[in-house]
Amino acid sequence: MAKDTVLVLGSGPIRIGQGIEFDYSCVHCVWTLREMGYRAIILNNNPETVSTDFDTGDALYFEPVTLPDALRIIEHEGVSGVVCQFGGQTAINLAEGLTKAGVKVLGVSAESIARAEDREQFEALLESMSIARPVGSAVRSLEEAVQVAEKVGYPVLVRPSFVLGGRAMEIVYSESHLRSFYSEAESANPGQPVLVDQYLLGKEAEVDVISDGVDTLVPGIMEHIERAGVHSGDSMATYPPFSISQDLQAEMVRSACEIAKALEVKGLMNIQFVIKDYKVYVLEVNPRASRTVPYLSKVTGIPMVELASKCMMGMTLAELGYTSGLWTLDPSETEAPKGHVVPVDEVATANLEPVLHAVKAPVFSFQKLAKVEALLGPEMKSTGEILGIDFTFEEALYKAFVASGINFKGDGGVLITVRKEDKDAAVTIARSVVAGGREVIATEGTAAAIQAAGLPCRVVKKIQEGSPSILDAILGGEVSLAINSPSLDEQAGSHAARVRRACIEIGVPCITSIDTALAIARALDVFENPQRSHCLRLEEYFRGCVVTS
Repeated sequence: MAKDTVLVLGSGPIRIGQGIEFDYSCVHCVWTLREMGYRAIILNNNPETVSTDFDTGDALYFEPVTLPDALRIIEHEGVSGVVCQFGGQTAINLAEGLTKAGVKVLGVSAESIARAEDREQFEALLESMSIARPVGSAVRSLEEAVQVAEKVGYPVLVRPSFVLGGRAMEIVYSESHLRSFYSEAESANPGQPVLVDQYLLGKEAEVDVISDGVDTLVPGIMEHIERAGVHSGDSMATYPPFSISQDLQAEMVRSACEIAKALEVKGLMNIQFVIKDYKVYVLEVNPRASRTVPYLSKVTGIPMVELASKCMMGMTLAELGYTSGLWTLDPSETEAPKGHVVPVDEVATANLEPVLHAVKAPVFSFQKLAKVEALLGPEMKSTGEILGIDFTFEEALYKAFVASGINFKGDGGVLITVRKEDKDAAVTIARSVVAGGREVIATEGTAAAIQAAGLPCRVVKKIQEGSPSILDAILGGEVSLAINSPSLDEQAGSHAARVRRACIEIGVPCITSIDTALAIARALDVFENPQRSHCLRLEEYFRGCVVTS
């Protein structure tokens, strides 16, 4: 009997916001389908990926990932179903067209994708489940955007619909700022509405879940180090969470399970949350694999893509052996569902202590991209990521920073120049720098706060104040690490932007998020501690572990 043929859609050319993580997901999906007895074929057109190796699937179509090309392949191959979940936004955007053409989309329906990505439908979904989200609205004109912004209050987050990597997304602080930026958001995806939402400056977290349409498996919650406002792809993420209470974690898990069931997801889904004033808000739902799937699979030991692919083809999580860690939502239940977030020590490292901590850190290519501003925000800029793993959060942090290119062994001082709101944090950072025997260099305002705390600090002038200035210190090799949090009203081409660019050009790491800088202070404390000896123990630990690819 001939095998059923399943087409797996890739993500097309790798670019910022859509990269190797989707290739990983596509490849593991194809391997799983073939093991299940299906004929698995791939549509993708990037020669630098494993999914386009000649022997990964049963057939490879090296064509653009577009609807016309997909339909021709489907007709030619007699495809019984198409997988859109593992090719990022490029693949998931084809689900509606495929459905209209009579093609079976596996895992999540085009209607469910629309309920997650269409603003009005998404708000109605969350409203029906009493799940909080930032207030806002979809608009189709500048004047509508101004009205919504005035109603919810500045700052607001302005972004186009159905785009990748936070493209043309910005935090807007005033009407004049909104009027100058709106056309950019509108032109990023012509014909689609622009979203204007209340901006909540809180702690971000996200989950990737696997659902079989009824039950949902939550491998873990990833807490972001940077607060809301930095794109999730540019944020550092930690597993397990290091500062979110169990109650708030349980609320995130329950919301994720309710949403997965409401959308009838079979496979993977990603949800991003923000926590503000001890309340959890849902920022967005992506009914597909996300960039964190390979990372979370590795640190939990749960083969997420394999499980998701099997659920997509009709198997249940219970059949796959995942029952004790399930949150099952039964409408007849009057109490909270029994279950929990599946912890790493129950699945990946059964009965082995201690539990590992993992920190994902972004990697940037600013040195290779001339004139690109290093300032992080809602639009994604990272071109890769690394993973630091150790027995403590601080040591995992240290490894993540070193692997991402932040060198703690430089001879130069640490330059700190921050906005007024971050002066207290600057003192905390300076204390760690001084404790490690390093020199603190700061501009006048930041230096005054550091010196008032009784810490030594060398004062340098701003660029506009003449020489010797902050720029002279950087170009003269006196700085090994720079920390610069810009003012909220900083304009492009500012003196601070020149400082950040100078750091990039001579290879000095420049941190623009105060939350990242505070994490560096914690990592510095570990680096300067002579008792640090976990690296050897970690090597011994992994000798006794079974590694799951």
